[in-house]
Amino acid sequence: MKKSIFNAGLVLLAAAVLVSACNNKAETPKALVTVTVNDFTITQEDFPAAQHAPQRAAVAPADYNGVGAMTLAFYNSEGTEVYKTTQVKSDNTTYTTFGTFTASLPIGNYTMVAVGYAYYDGDVFVLTGPTEAGFTSERPRETFSATQDVTVTNTTPLNLNVTLSRISAKLNIVSTDNRPASATKIRTTVSKGGKDFNPTTGLALSDAGFTQTNNPSSAVGATISVSSFPFLYADEETMTVTIEVLDADDNVLATKVVNNVPFKRNRSTKLQGALFSTSASTASFQLDTGWLTEETVNF
Repeated sequence: MKKSIFNAGLVLLAAAVLVSACNNKAETPKALVTVTVNDFTITQEDFPAAQHAPQRAAVAPADYNGVGAMTLAFYNSEGTEVYKTTQVKSDNTTYTTFGTFTASLPIGNYTMVAVGYAYYDGDVFVLTGPTEAGFTSERPRETFSATQDVTVTNTTPLNLNVTLSRISAKLNIVSTDNRPASATKIRTTVSKGGKDFNPTTGLALSDAGFTQTNNPSSAVGATISVSSFPFLYADEETMTVTIEVLDADDNVLATKVVNNVPFKRNRSTKLQGALFSTSASTASFQLDTGWLTEETVNF
């Protein structure tokens, strides 16, 4: 089975932070915890039957275009949030070094949650706890996530490592015909999956599906490509994908319904075919799965 993994070394360095007494009462001793996301590796592996060897490329977090923001949080044993912060790559006021976090934590047991995700204007990502996070804006984005138990017992430095894995599936819709001037939007509906997920399991919290609308960037007279990144309710799901071509006033110009479309976490499913024609004879779609490797099934 193929995997694409976003490996992130999280190094926690604990140093004593003792605060002087106030009114003869000492504050709770805390440890200064620094979390650094080091260079990671994007691993691309073919299916066993493929002829090509795996490809690997080391990429620094600041250089990986698939991650535009990172959120780190710590929750105590009661589930209470004790620290949370978000760094936005395009906004250097949110960090000193993208991927390095510093927090002051009291001695105790914690669950650390780290999430890296694509981020664009208008996106709203909410991390509620170790078992609940998601996008409350229109569409989910490519997302990597990991949780890990952390114990701060004293001021001895802690060196912990964690791997952030891609938990999204990907749907890529590609037209084989050219976009007419009247077609300004593509509305896509997936019948399963969702926009929120459990960071601990990487699975969707709901399985009701969702709808998103894209404005193709391709010029009139060119083919188009639009993508979606649903979170799946199980590692693999089969669902119906409905594709609607809209004009500027949201009138439906053409509709394509593709049944029994397979999805898998960390795998891309590509739907390719004539999108703008209303003729049934030209609505021949090719289906291939493979974010990293492609497998074509004609139907």
